[in-house]
Amino acid sequence: MEELKEKLERGEKIAGVMTRIVRNPAIALLAKNAGLDYIMMDCEHSNFTMETIHDILITANAVGLAGFVRVPEGTKAWISRVLDTGAAGVMVPMIETREQAENLVRYAKYQPIGGRGYTAGCCHTDYKGGKHADIMEMGNRKVIAIAQIETKKAVENAEEIASTEGIDALLIGPNDLSVSLGIPGDFQNPLELEAIKTVAAACRKYGKAFGLHAGGSLLEQFSDDLTLVMNSMDTDILAAGLKTVNDTCRNLGK
Repeated sequence: MEELKEKLERGEKIAGVMTRIVRNPAIALLAKNAGLDYIMMDCEHSNFTMETIHDILITANAVGLAGFVRVPEGTKAWISRVLDTGAAGVMVPMIETREQAENLVRYAKYQPIGGRGYTAGCCHTDYKGGKHADIMEMGNRKVIAIAQIETKKAVENAEEIASTEGIDALLIGPNDLSVSLGIPGDFQNPLELEAIKTVAAACRKYGKAFGLHAGGSLLEQFSDDLTLVMNSMDTDILAAGLKTVNDTCRNLGK
């Protein structure tokens, strides 16, 4: 999956979806068959177990799909553990300061960039061993450390966060950002749009990937800057599909 990070570094777009309730590892096959580059499991607002994360990630890795995890907090217990479980990327919500960004890097990257604890023979190495230096280098080439920007304070500190060594991407969470700006759910409000522009500019300045998890309209508005693209969620997809089935059945003969 090193090539996925390389795509971001070249400014190419990668596309994915967030999952919150689908626990069957077949979701990795479905996403791969659909042409997506990654899925992101949401552990902030769901009850995924580490065993479920492992089973989905090992399947994703086997079929060449990147598996990202949004952890609920920026602790070693979450960041390093999901990476050892095979995640190709980790996103920490509510990053607001350089110190918090540095903390993400500390647990996500091996030395000399960070201080991630070393282990081999786990899911992240396909249960194979190897030389320490090789595994550490591979991990640092592969892992994408994503700072999620969701507050007014984070926008104000966007350049500090983007300039942090080891941070690979900044991704906007439009919902919480709108709440923080005092305009909940008003994604087309000038305050929201200007905040997103500020983060995009910081990413351009420091050569970091710019990401956004949003609907098509907002994604289209920032398509020139976007490289880490995320649209929809498994709950939305299932709800829309079930409504289509219902509409089809109810409209028979009409």
